[in-house]
Amino acid sequence: MDIKRVKDYIYWLYYQYLLITCSYVLEPWEQSMFHTIIVTVFAMVVYTAYVFVPIHVRLAFEFFSQIFGGQPEGTV
Repeated sequence: MDIKRVKDYIYWLYYQYLLITCSYVLEPWEQSMFHTIIVTVFAMVVYTAYVFVPIHVRLAFEFFSQIFGGQPEGTV
């Protein structure tokens, strides 16, 4: 891809983000606060998913394997 097209596409995505969140009407210091909060919340969601989702998937897999006739780990 052309570098200019990638750059234009990123600018377009950022503009869409500004339009969807209506943050284009904020003052610059308000925009920076808003973006900081959004990035912080997104980082917390990603961290929580990274830490807790694998544990819950493993526990769900063990639960359903016991229900549907899997052998318990102690008998193997």
